[in-house]
This record gives sequence, C-alpha cells and structure tokens, in this order.
Amino acid sequence: MRQKKRTTEDSEAHAPAAGTFEDALLVRQVQGGAVHVFAELVRKYQDRVYNACLRICHNTEDARDLTQEAFLKAFASIDQFRGKSAFFTWIFRIAVNLAISQQRKRQSAPVVALDAAASDEDATSGSDRVADTRIPDPAERLATAETRSAVLEALQRLEPDYRVVLVLRDMEGFDYQAIADVLETRVGTVKSRIFRARMALKAHLDAYVKEESA
Repeated sequence: MRQKKRTTEDSEAHAPAAGTFEDALLVRQVQGGAVHVFAELVRKYQDRVYNACLRICHNTEDARDLTQEAFLKAFASIDQFRGKSAFFTWIFRIAVNLAISQQRKRQSAPVVALDAAASDEDATSGSDRVADTRIPDPAERLATAETRSAVLEALQRLEPDYRVVLVLRDMEGFDYQAIADVLETRVGTVKSRIFRARMALKAHLDAYVKEESA
C-alpha cells in the first residue's frame, strides 16, 4: 500500500521531544529531594518561556514576572507532576495559562473581530492545507526591523487565545500536537484557531499597509 506523502509540516520535530528523557530524570531527582536540580530545568527553558510570554504580553517586566511565577508554581507543585506530558509541555502550559489570564484581566484595547458564531471546528474544511497557509503578503512585506513592531502590535490586538496559538506556532515553532498538548485541546481545534488568528492578523496588517502607502 502506498504511503501518504508527508508534508514539511507533518515531518516537523515535536517541540517538547528534545531532552524529554533527560528532563524526566531531573524531575525525579527534584521529587526525591535534590531540589537544587530544579535550577537545571530553569536554565534549560527559562529563555524560551520568557520569549513566549513576552510575545503574548508585549511587556518585558510582565514577561519576567510571568516566567518567574511559572517556574515558582512548577516547583511548588513538582510532586504532583506524574510525567503524563513532557516537563517542557507542562512548564509552557503553566506559563501560557498565566499569560492568558493576565491578558484577559488587562485587555482594554479593541480586538480584531472574529466570527464568534461559528465554532472552532467549523473553521476547518477537512483540509490541513487550508489551516497550514502561512500569513501571505502584507505580513511578508513587514519583515524588516523597521516594521516588525507593526506585526507585534497587530498581534496584541488579537484575543489572547488566538494570540497564543500564533506565538506558539509561528514564533516558537511548535508543531500542532505540541500546541494541543500545551493547551490541552484537540489538534483540529488548534489548526482552526491558527487559521482564524492568521486571517484576523492579516486583515489588520492589510489596513496598516494601506495607511502607510496612502
């Protein structure tokens, strides 16, 4: 039987896979009383967690606070970690949940409207290719250092749930399953959220380009 051809995105490395076994050993050591070992887990992942938080909240002080809170929360509940997911996934789940909660409380700027009448699953037409479509122009035209801030500003106008999937997918390079694990949802839901978020972001960037060229 012919095998289905794998796409580039299908063959991507699962983001949390690297170092999973090593992380599990470190976690067991911490759970066994070697609390100083937790510093190694912090060292491995604090930069990536910080970068994700920064892109979600767009504020360096908030990102530092969220990163610190996430690791403190993980350390305080390390005995409850049973290894059903990778430590990488777990710490990102804690950090993302904290960031989303903070953004929902603070959000006062208008957000880009999304079609709330349709469910997440309705956004997928059964074709991964649709959900996989990267943001086309004008996003690509905004790749310079001078205009990159416009993309980040547009990102902040998205609802937190949609902002998070774009950060994890397009900025942190997570594959769909990894995002689903972090958000504790289905891959289909992740794909449809990414599709909606990209379209909303594109609409805002289109408006920006028109303003700049006027």
